[in-house]
Amino acid sequence: MANVVAVIPAAGQGKRMGTSVSKSYMEILGRPLLAYTLDKFQSHSLIAEIILVVQESDLDYCQKEIVQRYGFVKVTKIIAGGSERQESVAKGLAALGPGVEYILVHDGARPLIDGQTISQAIEAAINRGAAVVGVPVKDTIKVVDQELLVQNTPERHTLWAVQTPQVFRRDILERAYQEAEIQGWIGTDDASLVERIGEQVYMVRGSYSNLKVTTPEDIIYVREILEGER
Repeated sequence: MANVVAVIPAAGQGKRMGTSVSKSYMEILGRPLLAYTLDKFQSHSLIAEIILVVQESDLDYCQKEIVQRYGFVKVTKIIAGGSERQESVAKGLAALGPGVEYILVHDGARPLIDGQTISQAIEAAINRGAAVVGVPVKDTIKVVDQELLVQNTPERHTLWAVQTPQVFRRDILERAYQEAEIQGWIGTDDASLVERIGEQVYMVRGSYSNLKVTTPEDIIYVREILEGER
């Protein structure tokens, strides 16, 4: 069995949420949003351990009010992240111990990920080296210039909206992050760093419900889904 460690970045402030509380700690049905996300990886048989990356000011809170309170024994480390997501994931990679073969990165603000998709992403990474979860886009996409003039319309069947988890063989992801740091390059996701070093990334079809909570409307949607699961 491959040794898979989940790195969960949850250091974002969630400014678009319009609240003083970080979106990761907003309560839904009596539990913090982040607890629902951690549940999925705590209960998954292929995840050996979890490294949680949060804001430095939240280290004690996460330890006492989330990890200890809800019994997330797979969370072996809670570390302070950076100002950008990429920096937070890099700090998570630096905290890895020996023997880790595969790294799964998942946004702390995606609480509706399901176990089957996690399994499929891990299996794809084991077979191919790098895999990401995503869904085909539903809308027609236009490429525009700085003056908002439409330049072209990509074929919709080639376009996918990328989500997490994203799973990589450890040496591939570490090399991608090292190169990005050397070049001072910031990517929009982990896979974009891997693509830049010439590694192929396999797409795993996920679910449209696996949204990243960003707005108050997202909280309403997540609450409705979780209520339905009760």
